[in-house]
Amino acid sequence: MNLFYNPKITEASKEVVFDKEESRHILKVLRMKAGDKFKITNGEGSFFDAEIISTNPKQCIAKILSEEKIAPLPYSLHLAVAPTKLNDRYEWFLEKATEIGISEITPIICDHSERKVIKNERFEKIIQSAAKQSLKAFLPILNEAVSFRDFIEADFSETVKYIAHCEETEKKSLKSVLLPKKKILILIGPEGDFSTEEIELAKKNHFIPVGLGESRLRTETAAIVACHSVAFINEN
Repeated sequence: MNLFYNPKITEASKEVVFDKEESRHILKVLRMKAGDKFKITNGEGSFFDAEIISTNPKQCIAKILSEEKIAPLPYSLHLAVAPTKLNDRYEWFLEKATEIGISEITPIICDHSERKVIKNERFEKIIQSAAKQSLKAFLPILNEAVSFRDFIEADFSETVKYIAHCEETEKKSLKSVLLPKKKILILIGPEGDFSTEEIELAKKNHFIPVGLGESRLRTETAAIVACHSVAFINEN
């Protein structure tokens, strides 16, 4: 099934107009023609059946035929993950987390962060591509990068909060404390881990220290382990 993304579609929409890049993909790459049908999502929980009615390569137009509402995830997962030194590793995390199932992502700039500037436009495209490939009706929210200290003091009401770190201090296994159908926030640090001061600040703000297993994991791997752990506990 070919799935396309257009955030402007609503249940009141009668047709959708694709931009030049998407039109070219539909008509030149996929070789679709007038009368062909495909699905579109607005990233907010709906699949729309659509039919091509105009094959202008600069502005392909499709008629909306029907809408299907998709149930959201039975949980909410917000991962706050420090940017990796190499962008492609963070992009890999974004892609896989979107495929597995995640609600929100925030890049956090930490004491040990080697990368402090990111380009959300590129990351948004990675998320959109992964959502289309894995047939997701919901796109995760990607927030702007924020400092660890600003993020940690924000109000996350009714959220179970965890900080995953590698220090040899008292902490619990993430898999042992997770419960299904919860609103969850997990912090994942940079390659050099969170600083001791950051860990203590998180604890003061009611974040529960957790470990992700015996192995020392890369940032992007740790984020995917956390993402999958939450998805797994909610499978039943």
